[in-house]
Amino acid sequence: MGAHTGSEHGKSNKGPAPQKIRLKVRRQDGPDSPPYWQEFSVPYQPGHNVLSVLMELRKDPVDVTGKRVEPIVWEASCLEQVCGACSMIVNGKVRQGCTALVDDLEQPIVLEPMDKFPIIRDLAVDRSRMFENLKRIKGWIEIDGSHDLGPGPRQDPAESLVRYSLSTCMTCGVCLQVCPQYGPQSKFVGAQVLSQVRLFNSHPTGSFDANERLDAVMGEGGVEDCGNSQNCVKACPKNIPLTESIAKIGRDASVRGFKKFFGL
Repeated sequence: MGAHTGSEHGKSNKGPAPQKIRLKVRRQDGPDSPPYWQEFSVPYQPGHNVLSVLMELRKDPVDVTGKRVEPIVWEASCLEQVCGACSMIVNGKVRQGCTALVDDLEQPIVLEPMDKFPIIRDLAVDRSRMFENLKRIKGWIEIDGSHDLGPGPRQDPAESLVRYSLSTCMTCGVCLQVCPQYGPQSKFVGAQVLSQVRLFNSHPTGSFDANERLDAVMGEGGVEDCGNSQNCVKACPKNIPLTESIAKIGRDASVRGFKKFFGL
């Protein structure tokens, strides 16, 4: 994680409202360009979040010295913590820019890209490795919906609630950013993928491909590479029980390995 100043407060700063919102942004013009810092300010308005401040800057991209610069690049889609695209480091903590409220942040607000993923430009990073890993574990349900299949199997309500929680994963990358085992030089797939294996293997139809998914996360880079730091479950913005998923897949993988060894 790059150098930064400032910290996050749980509540709004006391005292009169500031006249300006001050930003310090770690920028990078391209994947192979050196990083650098720029500072900005916009007029204060209540209710701003980090993304709305960046949107204001985009209208007139001028730094604090009055120099006109290229607009800051970032990603966003839903603006309500569903898409996961706006993940970034805000005052030293990885989170979504859409839910980082200015009134709750110490200024200057320091913005940095996640450093566990390749930089595209400025605050935008390449999360394609996460989606490739979903392909690796067959993160979908294979079913032909072209004809009437009749009523589906009965499902336990408690298990359905667990699956719903797992399904809220937005592939934001936060759990991987805080994971000591995950990084550019590591093959570890991370908590996000392992939790999705649990989700699809617990589905009545998805369970038909359970062994194939388990095989995909056994061995190098798989569930055995987890160091059990539990940073992922603490950082997950959707409160997904990631460590429970890792433990469940670890047990299932052990049983699968035992059966394969003895030809069962």
